[in-house]
Amino acid sequence: MKKNLPALILVFILLIIWQMGAMGLDAAYILPSPVQILVRLWELRVPLFTVHLPATMGVTALGLAISIALGLFLAILMDLSTVARKALYPIIIASQTIPTTAIAPLFVLWFGYGIWSKVLVTILITFFPITITVFDGFKSTKREMEELLISYGAGKKDIFIKLKLPTALPSFFSAIKMAIPMSIIGAAIGEWLGAQSGLGYFSRRMMTQLDGAGVFAPIVLLSAVAMIIVAVISILEKICVKWRQEL
Repeated sequence: MKKNLPALILVFILLIIWQMGAMGLDAAYILPSPVQILVRLWELRVPLFTVHLPATMGVTALGLAISIALGLFLAILMDLSTVARKALYPIIIASQTIPTTAIAPLFVLWFGYGIWSKVLVTILITFFPITITVFDGFKSTKREMEELLISYGAGKKDIFIKLKLPTALPSFFSAIKMAIPMSIIGAAIGEWLGAQSGLGYFSRRMMTQLDGAGVFAPIVLLSAVAMIIVAVISILEKICVKWRQEL
């Protein structure tokens, strides 16, 4: 609690300012207050928690799983092969210059309103930080340690498994913690632009009804879910990377 106290105080102050600003504006369809959003979230709990949240989490989980597999594969490939790194690195960077809001409607056009159009948006957003962060983790291995293992007769496979993988493990967890919120955002963007269920779709539907609190309710739910998942990953990181010093 002491560690998180400054953040809690800042959040409380921002919520007070938000509440006062919303009360002063008195236009809930434009800027609902935090209290109105929480009340609306409770009123809409049945469709949100039973229909739309599972739909969004399904897209997020599938897209994130594919992104992790793809990101790790590309990072390992670039670390093992200089030719692969020179060929793939510019393409990976270029993939992030494509505006998501521009390519997402094309995915909907190509793959329809099913799950794969949203999954592809999620992959496009999340595979980049996983690939680059893990690759940088591999490259952070000290050359002296590699030379020491080589002097003991270790091969490339031994160096990779016994040295590079443990070195890159903190970077992997950092990449996952970055990718989780981004994957949820990607799923919501895909649902916003074209879907039949999901929190992004529900928020857009509430906007057409000028229900400001209804628009914010799915967003608040998404933020809460993302924070919970990141907290769980942080706990797993502490278990798996006990040797990492706390900053």
